[in-house]
Amino acid sequence: MSEIMAIANQKGGVGKTTTTINLSAALAEQGKRVLIIDMDPQGNTSSGLGIDKDELETTVYQLMIGDNSFDECVQKDVFENLDVLAANVNLAGIEIETMDMEDRNYILRDIISEVEDKYDFIIIDCPPSLNTLTINSMTTADSVLVPIQCEYYALEGLSQLIYTINLVKDRLNPKLTINGVVFTMYDGRTNLARSMMIEVDNIATKLGTCMFRTNISQSVILKEHIACHQSVFEYAPKSKSAKEYEMLVCEILDRIKDLDEEESESCHV
Repeated sequence: MSEIMAIANQKGGVGKTTTTINLSAALAEQGKRVLIIDMDPQGNTSSGLGIDKDELETTVYQLMIGDNSFDECVQKDVFENLDVLAANVNLAGIEIETMDMEDRNYILRDIISEVEDKYDFIIIDCPPSLNTLTINSMTTADSVLVPIQCEYYALEGLSQLIYTINLVKDRLNPKLTINGVVFTMYDGRTNLARSMMIEVDNIATKLGTCMFRTNISQSVILKEHIACHQSVFEYAPKSKSAKEYEMLVCEILDRIKDLDEEESESCHV
């Protein structure tokens, strides 16, 4: 059974795309079968993986409106063990296209339910806004990972985002959990970073989630590898950035294992 994880933050520029690509690449390197779903009309994850999004005739958009099948839309073996449902600007029209559809909040869930057994992990890159695409991502997902940039204004949206996730859980997807909050673009030498960590940890705890121990440090490598259409493990496999994403994946896998064990124990009570 696959683990479906949405990468979400309603604020742009927080490292969602970089996190999506590198988490997925790290899992694929461990031999996991991974599917990335790019649900952002900007298509940055798709282009960051070297896909010419503007030349594609079949994307997640055609899949969601029912014009093409999953096999016709998926980009196979973009990296070893890694498939991609790419996106381009056409996806921005999904609001209008699905306006009259029944169960419009569950379009992606119903599609992915038929193919999820092919994958160990499905990673969904959400758009930086709350719309039909984000709702579809969260009704499909088992959990949400929240990347947050280490700056003061990031705090303003965190409480609202976690509130939104919990609202989706209450009304649309009871299985949804918040996997945790991870700092991106982190510089531990600054007083701001240290004070932000304490404040975000307090907010997360009050709202029923937690921070990951691993922080993703600010690094020029994380900008360069996207421009080169490679994961950080291809571009700079021995870098600090690669090591940090490996550590984050280990934390995520441990957390999933712990949750599975808790669920198993509760079933036998």
